[in-house]
Amino acid sequence: MLGPGSRVFEIVAYTTYEVLEDLTTGACTTERVSLMAKKADLLEKAAELKLEVSEKNTIAEIEAAIASAEKHEVREAAPAKAGKRSEKALKEADEKAEKDARKEAGDTTPKSDEAETHVKKGPAPKIRSRLERRGKNYRKVAEQLEAGKVYPLAEALELAVKTNPVKFDASVEIHVRLGVDPRQADQNIRATVSLPNGTGKTIRVAVFAPEGDHAAAKKVGADIVGDEDFLKSLDKEELNFDVLIATPQYMPRLGKYARLLGPRGLMPNPKAGTVATDVARAVTEAKTGKVEYRVDKQAIVHLSVGKVSFGAAKLEQNARAFFDSLASQKPSSLKSAYVKSTSITTTMGPGIKTENVVS
Repeated sequence: MLGPGSRVFEIVAYTTYEVLEDLTTGACTTERVSLMAKKADLLEKAAELKLEVSEKNTIAEIEAAIASAEKHEVREAAPAKAGKRSEKALKEADEKAEKDARKEAGDTTPKSDEAETHVKKGPAPKIRSRLERRGKNYRKVAEQLEAGKVYPLAEALELAVKTNPVKFDASVEIHVRLGVDPRQADQNIRATVSLPNGTGKTIRVAVFAPEGDHAAAKKVGADIVGDEDFLKSLDKEELNFDVLIATPQYMPRLGKYARLLGPRGLMPNPKAGTVATDVARAVTEAKTGKVEYRVDKQAIVHLSVGKVSFGAAKLEQNARAFFDSLASQKPSSLKSAYVKSTSITTTMGPGIKTENVVS
């Protein structure tokens, strides 16, 4: 704007003064007036571009400065070259530019192809139940059970034998959820029981005892009997046995192998009957079906009471022996219900809810 106080106004005023002075002297010409007006316009444009020029610069210098500034602006506005772009990249750039333009214009309606893509999106996949995710044989035998029904022990064992979904001789397992707190020392259930009909498994028994007990242990069926030679096999981590029996005086020598034996449940323990002075009796009990059970962190006791081939009658005898033993382990400090639930199942069969037999 050409107003009082502006730099261009001062230049025009100065130029007018020069013209008036020239008129007085008679030196003013039409060409001189034209050049002065042109210079004033150029200076105004230079001021808009924030160029450092003044009335002392010539018209040519001002024009050159303006041209250079305009060229620099065009160069900054132009996108940098990124090499040759593929047709796909160019198409994506055009689509993005078109989308941005529609967004700025306030048009949020999706294009026809975008709408089609949205419509083609199918429904969420159906979440199958646990039974539907099981195998065909499992689903077939599970149909024989009534949902929510709690079966008597004898009937539950008969169903367990019938609903074995595999071809091999599966184990029959009992799972009892207790109302104890395993973190309490007096409620951490751990005991042994001798099953009348055995477990149906071949138990390999190892004996670590003085040489005087070796002959008696071998006579009743011990698979491995040793002293120093047995420790050498432990050094090699050879654990070709299922039960390890040791005499009390030999237990300290097994201390260095606690990390090897403990996690596998092979460390001898007085509660399990595997630390004994009568080695022959301990071997006989282990061979004829004496098993250990204990409560886990979830307060559940798990025990295999035989094989499907035993039949329901023999399985019931073993189960009742286990329940009698479990009843004798009830903590005196427990105020709530001792047994919360019981279920029977084969190795890969469905769970069968069973009545509480523990009295």
